[in-house]
Amino acid sequence: MIAAVALLHAGTIKIGAAQQRAGSASQPLEVKIDTQQTARPVSPYEYGMFIEHIGALIYRSLWSEMLDDRKFYFPIEPEEPQKAAPAQGGPFRNMQLRKWHPIGPAEAVVMDKDHPFVGEQSPRIELDASASRGIRQSGFSLVKGKKYTGHICLRATPGVKVTLALIWGEDVNDRQTVALPALSTTYKQLPFTFTAAADTDGGALEITGTGKGNFHIGAVSLMPDDNLDGFRPEVIASLKQLHSGFWRLPGGNFISDFNWYHSVGPRDQRPPDFDYAWNAMQTNDVGMDEFMNFCKLIGVEPYITVNAGFGDAHSAAEEVEYINGAVSTPMGAMRARNGHREPYHVKFWNVGNEPYGQWQLGRTDLKYYLLKHNEFVKAMRAVDPSITLLASGSMPEEAIIEGVAADWHIPFDQAGICSDADWTCGFLRHDWGNFDGITEHWYTRAGVRWDRERAEKGIKVGRLEAGYVPDEETALEWVRRPSDRVHLKGEEWQEYERRFPEMKAKNTFMSNDEYAYTGGQPNLKLALAYAMVFNEMLRESDFLRMTAFTMGVSTLDFNQTAAVLNTNGLLFKLYGEHLGPGSVPVALTGNSPQPTPTQHIVGDLPRTSAGSPTYPLDMVAALSADRKYLTLSVVNATDSEQKFDLSINGARLTGNLTVWQMTGKNLDAANHVGQTPQVEVKETAISETPTTLSIAPISIEIYRFAIPQ
Repeated sequence: MIAAVALLHAGTIKIGAAQQRAGSASQPLEVKIDTQQTARPVSPYEYGMFIEHIGALIYRSLWSEMLDDRKFYFPIEPEEPQKAAPAQGGPFRNMQLRKWHPIGPAEAVVMDKDHPFVGEQSPRIELDASASRGIRQSGFSLVKGKKYTGHICLRATPGVKVTLALIWGEDVNDRQTVALPALSTTYKQLPFTFTAAADTDGGALEITGTGKGNFHIGAVSLMPDDNLDGFRPEVIASLKQLHSGFWRLPGGNFISDFNWYHSVGPRDQRPPDFDYAWNAMQTNDVGMDEFMNFCKLIGVEPYITVNAGFGDAHSAAEEVEYINGAVSTPMGAMRARNGHREPYHVKFWNVGNEPYGQWQLGRTDLKYYLLKHNEFVKAMRAVDPSITLLASGSMPEEAIIEGVAADWHIPFDQAGICSDADWTCGFLRHDWGNFDGITEHWYTRAGVRWDRERAEKGIKVGRLEAGYVPDEETALEWVRRPSDRVHLKGEEWQEYERRFPEMKAKNTFMSNDEYAYTGGQPNLKLALAYAMVFNEMLRESDFLRMTAFTMGVSTLDFNQTAAVLNTNGLLFKLYGEHLGPGSVPVALTGNSPQPTPTQHIVGDLPRTSAGSPTYPLDMVAALSADRKYLTLSVVNATDSEQKFDLSINGARLTGNLTVWQMTGKNLDAANHVGQTPQVEVKETAISETPTTLSIAPISIEIYRFAIPQ
C-alpha cells in the first residue's frame, strides 16, 4: 500500500487552473503525484479471471457443443408443455438443459443399463417396420449457410437403417437429412456434416431408425465447423483482448465433488457426473486438457484448484503429475496417451475452495482442515517442488457476512483478527512453510447493506440474507461500495503483517481469486464501480499479487452464436492495456478525503474509506514499466463535470498527452450482441497539456503523459 506523503513544492510541475469541485464551495480540488514514492510493480496476474462448472455455464459460454446431455444421463421422456421460465440476464441466462424426447411411442425408447456405452445408461430404440422411431432435441440456434459437423456412436441389429436430420423450420423441406452407413452389433463412431439453410433459434436434431430390431445410441456431438478445438471462436477472440494473465479453473464450490480422472481421456468415454454443489449434471467434456488448451488459446496461464472437499492428497498429487509430470511418470504417460505428450508446467495451485463455509462439500473445522491442507501440500510438492501453492484463507469479515461465525456460535464482537473464525490467521499461526500465498474471496451485494443488529438477532431469511437490509444510496455511494471491501482486506492484511513480521521476509502474498459486485447489471454504472475496485487493488500492489474476477465470461454479452465485450470486458481491456503488468504505482494525494464510513457494509467497517483523497473523484497513478510514461486513471461517478489541479514531483513531462475516455449517455448504457455499442472507449491525442484537466460526467478517463528520456 502506498503511504500518503507530503509532497515538496520545489521541483514540481503544476497542471491546470484551480476549479471549484462539486459539493464544495470552499476550495478547489488539488491532486499531487510523487513519482519517487513507488510501490511494487503491478503483477501479470492483476486482472485474472475465475470460472467454474455452474450448471451449463461453461457449455453455454465457452464450449461449442450444441447438444445437451449428449451422453444420456437423464431418461428420455415425452415432452411436457413448457412453462414460462423467469428471465435471466448476464452470463447465467439460458442455463436450463435441453432434453431429448421420443419420436414415436415413448415405450420404444428404453434406457439400457446392462451394457451402457458410457456412464450408467444408453438409449435403446426398439423399432417397428411400419414407422421411423428415435429421439429428438430442439432449441439451439443455427446460422444460414454455416457448416455443422459432428459424430455419433451407434450399434444396431444388422439391417437397421439410421438417419440424422438437422431441422431449421416447420416446413417438411426445412431440413437436411443424412443417411448413415450400415451398422453392426458393436459401437462405431460415424461422422456427419450439415449446412443450415436458414437462421433459427429453434434448431433441432432428429435421430431415427427403420427396420427390424433396435439400435443403441452411445453418444452424439454437434458443433459449428469453425470451432477452435471445441471452443467458440468468437468467444476466444473476445477474451484474448482482455490480457487477463491467468484464469483460475476449475475452481469454485464445484471443485469439492469434482473427480478429475473423469475429465480426461476421449470425451465420448468420460462418464457424466452429477454435481451436488450446484445440483446439475456435468458431461465432463471440458476437462483438464481442454482447460489447458483454452488458456493457451487466449494467451493466459492456468491456475488450478484441487479438490480438498471430498478429494484426498493422493488424487491431488496425481493431478499435479498428470499436468506437470514427465512422460516417464504414470500420470504423465496417461497424459501422453490422451494426446498431450509435453507437460503443461502449471505454476499456481490452490488447495481447496472456501473450506470454511458450511455450504462446502466435505467441510471440516479449521484445526482439522489445517492437517488436511498439510497432507495435500506434502504430496503435491513431492511430485513437483517448483509449484506455487495457495492456501484457502478467510478473513474475519468474510466469516461474519457469510454466516461462518454464526455457524460456529461465535459472537460478532469476538470474530475479529486471529479469532476462531479467522482461517487466514490459522494458516499464519500454524502452517508456515506449507503455503506461498493465501486466497481471499469477496462478494458485495448491490442494493443492500449488512446490518449488524439484524444479523445479531439471528433473523433468518436464507443463510446469506440474514444480516442484510435494503439500502438507499446515491449513484456515487453505490459505485464506491465494493472498493471498500478491497480496502478492508488491505487493513486486515496490514494487521497480519504487524502480528507476523515474517510475512514480508517470506514474501507472502494475497490472491483475491474470487470477487464480484453481485446484483449489478453489466452497464456503465457497474463499470464505474469496478474501475474503483481496480484503483483500490492497484493501491494494494505490495501484497495483492493475484485477482480473479467472477466469472470470466461476465466480461461478455453473448448468445448461442455471437459474443461481444460488455462494459465489464471493455473496462478490463482498458486497464489491462494502460495499467497492466510492470506498471509502477506511485503516491497520489489530494485535499479532499473520501467520506468516513457511516454504515456497516460488511462484518465491520474499514477504519478509513476506500479511494484516493480526491473526493468525489477516485484516482490512481503509475509509471510505465519502461518509465517512459506517467499514467493517471480518474473515475468520475457523478453526473457533473469535475476539474482539478495536478502537481507532479519527480518527473518532467512533455506536452504530449493521450487520453482514453470510457463513457456513455447514462448509467444504464450497456453493450449487447447485435446492437450499436452504448459505451465506448475514445482515444484523443493532445499536443499540448491543457491548462485545465476536466473529467466528463459518469466516465473513466486514463491520461498518459510522456516523460522525456
